[in-house]
Amino acid sequence: MLSRPLISIAIGPDPAKNENRGSARGIIAIGDMARGAVAVGGSACGIVDLGGIAFGVIALGGGAVGILAFAGLAVGCLAAGGLAIGLVAIGGAAIGYYAMGGAAIGKFVVGPLHRDPQAVELFSRLRAALPFVPWPAPPR
Repeated sequence: MLSRPLISIAIGPDPAKNENRGSARGIIAIGDMARGAVAVGGSACGIVDLGGIAFGVIALGGGAVGILAFAGLAVGCLAAGGLAIGLVAIGGAAIGYYAMGGAAIGKFVVGPLHRDPQAVELFSRLRAALPFVPWPAPPR
């Protein structure tokens, strides 16, 4: 990683490298396919990622896989999105050990039909610790 440039931008095809899509590799990478500590692109892979498909520690995008994943389809330890799958899942459809959402499936759930006290306590603590997560309104 230290041999990579600080900023790499590669968008669109590159006939010189025989690439159909721009492949950016750098500490900060922006491109069709971005790989770097901070990656932004159609597909992004690194530590902090933003992309159509994102893989990394903190991943945001249409589809995301990461320790913290925020996306339409999110898979991770803490996943938030339309469909969230993870140890802790928050979303319209949430599948996880702890799950909160419109359709919550898991060991401890907060949903329209059931509210486990353990899940309510965990999500209350998470809400205070992570205010940037798009929290749904708690069911009554």
